[in-house]
Amino acid sequence: MKFLSSIAAGTLGLALGIGSAHAQSSVANYPDHPIKLVVGYAPGGGNDVAARLIAKELTPILHQTIVVENRPGAGTNIAASFVARSAPDGYTLSLSSTALAVNVTLYPKLDYDAVKDFEPIAIFAEAPNLLIVNPKLPVNSVADLVAYGKKHPGKLNFSSAGSGSTQHLAGELFKTKAGITATHVPYKGSAPSLTAVISGESDFTFVNIPSSKQLIESGQVKALAITSAKRFPAVPTIPTMAEAGIQGMEVATWYSILAPAGTPRPIIDKLNKAVNQAVSKPEFRKQLEDLGTAPMTESPEYFKKFLGEEIVRWREIVQQSHATVN
Repeated sequence: MKFLSSIAAGTLGLALGIGSAHAQSSVANYPDHPIKLVVGYAPGGGNDVAARLIAKELTPILHQTIVVENRPGAGTNIAASFVARSAPDGYTLSLSSTALAVNVTLYPKLDYDAVKDFEPIAIFAEAPNLLIVNPKLPVNSVADLVAYGKKHPGKLNFSSAGSGSTQHLAGELFKTKAGITATHVPYKGSAPSLTAVISGESDFTFVNIPSSKQLIESGQVKALAITSAKRFPAVPTIPTMAEAGIQGMEVATWYSILAPAGTPRPIIDKLNKAVNQAVSKPEFRKQLEDLGTAPMTESPEYFKKFLGEEIVRWREIVQQSHATVN
């Protein structure tokens, strides 16, 4: 009996040893098959553009394909929940933006924890929003839009990339500060939100520069102001909201990559190094700047602290703007 017990114990020890060696080998050889980068918005918007750009740059650095997968809906909560529940092996990642911090306050019940269920990898770019209007709307400035809204109460509506997006929160904050009313119409991404403004289905929106720059240049939409503290190099002729008479409208979105909680630290470090290496390349950095973003190269620790601070900041904005998802 003792002999059989010894064999069983030895077999168990051997199995555990093999399992541990296999896990260590998997980390050391990471990545050995394609990585999935999940986006919470529809194709064509700023988050999708950022995801495809960084995926293209990471592929040669990691010597592995990065596949972008769009899972739009519920203000990015569908995508966030999917990644949070994925295996913590580095092969399913989240391209996250400011909505991750906003949703903590905006949604009364989430089936994931924005802090506990993710391992921050890297934050690689930040971009302010532009106030965009339909060209047929009879306004040429923020002051004109405010005057129009006050003259026609209840007539204006604004689109966004979804409930909880910075576009949604910027619109709600603008309404509060300008003293006007406008109905929020959420879409599943910046692309359909912009299409609504182009067609006249929506009167205005707040949208990031990567999604809208070409549309502005072609005259399909009109930009009235930018939500940054100072004018932005990519669109230098567009005034800030403060210059246009609306104070306290500094609203930006950021682009980042996270992994499910429990992902081994060596994988986190390898991915962070790869992202920062990509963003440090002059040609890619210029590409990000030309699109209207400010490139960033930071550590996982910086990103973790930044995320915590953003959750607090956006809680105040959500409460101040009285934004809801209803």
